[in-house]
Amino acid sequence: MINISESAQNHFRKLIEREALPGLGVRLAAVHPGTARADVRLEFAEPADLQGDEWAVDCEGFTLWLDAASVSYLDGAEIDYETRTTGGQLQIRAPKIKGQAPADSASLVERVHWIVENEINPQLAAHRGNVAVQEVTADGVVVLRFGGGCHGCGMADVTLKQGIEKTLLEKVPGVTAVRDATDHDTGAAPYIPRDAA
Repeated sequence: MINISESAQNHFRKLIEREALPGLGVRLAAVHPGTARADVRLEFAEPADLQGDEWAVDCEGFTLWLDAASVSYLDGAEIDYETRTTGGQLQIRAPKIKGQAPADSASLVERVHWIVENEINPQLAAHRGNVAVQEVTADGVVVLRFGGGCHGCGMADVTLKQGIEKTLLEKVPGVTAVRDATDHDTGAAPYIPRDAA
C-alpha cells in the first residue's frame, strides 16, 4: 500500500525520539484529493490527536497513521528521505493523489468536470481565475461561470472560445459547444479590465 524507505523511517524515528512523547507517531493525509491542487499533509500525531478511523502502518519504533478518507489517494505512495551535504530532503510521491481520469464510459458531466478541474482551472489560476461548470445540457452544451480574475476580464471571450471550448471539444467527446453564463459587468477584480482589452 505505502512504501516507506528505511532512510525515511530512520529520519522519522530520530525526530520522534527527540520529542520524547509516548505514542507519538506520524500522520499522513491527502489535502484536496482528486483535484489539480492535491497535496499531502504530514504531521506528528499523538494518540489523542487521532480520529479513530486512521489506518496504521507499523514501522520500526513508530506508527504511520493514514487518514481514512485519504487511503485510496495514497495507495501506492512512496516516502523517501535523501541525505545531502546540506541536510536532507523528504520526498513523498503519491501517484493517485490527483485522482484518475474518468473512463470513456463515464457520464459527460463527469468527464467535463475532470477536464475543467484538472486541466483548465490550473491554467486559469495563473491569472487568478477559474471557471465552474453550471450545467451540461442534454445536447452537449457546457455552460460555465467565470470567477476570480476571469470574472469581468476583457479577454474572457477569447479564453472561452480559443482555450476552454477548444480543449473541451478536443478532449471530451459529446461536448458540442461551450457558453458563458457570467455577468461580467459585476467582476470586482478582473485580470484585464473590459475597457482595457
